Amino acid sequence: MPDKSWRSLLRPASSQLVVALLLAGLAFAMTTQFQHKDAADYSGVRGTELVQLLRSLDAANERISTQVDELTVTRNDLLSSTQKSAEAERQARKRADDLSTLAGSAAASGPGVTLTIDDPDSRIDAAALRNAVEELRGAGAEVVAINGSARVVAQTYFLDDGNSVRVGSRELKRPFVIEVIGDPSTMAEAMRFRGGLVDKFQNRGATLNVSTSDDITITALADVKRPEYAQPSS
Repeated sequence: MPDKSWRSLLRPASSQLVVALLLAGLAFAMTTQFQHKDAADYSGVRGTELVQLLRSLDAANERISTQVDELTVTRNDLLSSTQKSAEAERQARKRADDLSTLAGSAAASGPGVTLTIDDPDSRIDAAALRNAVEELRGAGAEVVAINGSARVVAQTYFLDDGNSVRVGSRELKRPFVIEVIGDPSTMAEAMRFRGGLVDKFQNRGATLNVSTSDDITITALADVKRPEYAQPSS
């Protein structure tokens, strides 16, 4: 089904309908005047009266022409205003969608990479996992989720919890799988270059496998934290 904003464009507003009716009425009046002029019998009218009649008709036609021009301008302004309103609404919706994605309150999909961390000796702790996410962000990561359940945003915390790692309110167990949406080639190169994450994890006894994809879907959402002190301003 077409979007609601486009339906509003296709459905004429009342002000536009009024302008259209006025234009039609003026056109009909002009046609009637010309027809009446052609059908009238001026054989008994004196020259001076005929001149006055013609001047009167010319003045009336000029007024009607001016009104048509003014109404045409008004109609065009209304159409332009409607189109600008629709574009502003579209931009606002897109901005809201972008903010929801960045805040982790909406699912997201797009190209990216998947990092699979095999850590048999439990050498990769919360700090190492957080540093991996930070390096991914530095390489252009836009959306990050770990083990399909923990959406990582700016306020997400990482804590060691026994043999697992707590990311936000989610307890994650090994192996860790990090899904990332962003430029696949840039992020993969950043992970694999000398001294990058692949080397760092290998030095700690873990294996990091990086795979790229044209379509990664992340449905995990970030934790919603209610403010304790902040209140909406009046």
